[in-house]
Amino acid sequence: MMARLIFAALLFASASFAQAASPTPPASSCSGCHAANKSVDTPVPRLVGRSPAEIEGAMLAFRTGQKPASVMNRIVKGFSEEEIKTIAAWYGGQKD
Repeated sequence: MMARLIFAALLFASASFAQAASPTPPASSCSGCHAANKSVDTPVPRLVGRSPAEIEGAMLAFRTGQKPASVMNRIVKGFSEEEIKTIAAWYGGQKD
């Protein structure tokens, strides 16, 4: 029983690490509006370099209507809570 719990924990940890370390974002459509490169001048804020908590909080605020949006409120409604956490963790883990 203990071996199964340890195996499950290791499996979960390795899957989470693999997702965060992946070179491909979990939602590649984000880069359609959010520039990945610092040299791009856009009114849409970059996600890279922001904390996962900040990204997740903004996404949830868009979803509930607490934060005004043109399209993000509709986009984020298509993501589950787990997907939002995964997206936030991935972008938060990227370095400039």
